[in-house]
Amino acid sequence: MTIKLLGILTGLSLFIGANICAAQTSGAGTPAATPLAAAQGYVPPMRGAPSRRVGGSSRGVDDQLPNVVALVPDHVGLTTMEHPTLYWYLSKPTAVPIEITLIREARIQPLIEASAGTALAAGIHAIRLSDYGVNLVPGVEYEWSVALVLNPDERSHDIISAGAMMRVGLAPDQETRLAGIGRNVVGLAYAQEGIWYDAIATLSAAIDADAANKHLHAQRAGVLEQVGLGEPAAFDVLSVK
Repeated sequence: MTIKLLGILTGLSLFIGANICAAQTSGAGTPAATPLAAAQGYVPPMRGAPSRRVGGSSRGVDDQLPNVVALVPDHVGLTTMEHPTLYWYLSKPTAVPIEITLIREARIQPLIEASAGTALAAGIHAIRLSDYGVNLVPGVEYEWSVALVLNPDERSHDIISAGAMMRVGLAPDQETRLAGIGRNVVGLAYAQEGIWYDAIATLSAAIDADAANKHLHAQRAGVLEQVGLGEPAAFDVLSVK
């Protein structure tokens, strides 16, 4: 990790904290409809499962290759969505083929095995399960991965980043807490409820609609940093001029 990146990560928490507080107001200093009690970021579900995240760094393989990172926690991430949008990060532009795979637990045949395209830019990218007609079954674990395909004839050489997810329903108390949450903090609200994929998807959709909003980038970066995704978090903050 470069000295520059270390410096960014060192100051990231303070920057994020200040911006989250600012994001909890809307308009000219008007409090959001349902302000969060404390901007603590992501609160993992209490499941006690072993780590399910697979890395994706290409360092040590070829310094010309990018790092590819699935934006996932180190445990089974939760979603309430039937067909969520999944996000992944690419550290630098590349023409190396990239493939996205989704597998249901106890199944061998992938539900999705699709190219993410070629000549992709650095940054955070998305795959929408709705584009592939995939609907998640509640209570079932799925694993998804993003891979740099270095040699299509030798897939053991792929550089892979992967994580797991499960669709769940919201408990009545969660629905109550999420009701009426302001647009600028709803992503953080999902994060505090332990609903990882909804948090990232909601924050990312808000960023897509307002790409120059530093507060939204800081919120997403804070959630990413909290689960050990420091490099994508730093990129998120730097991407806003």
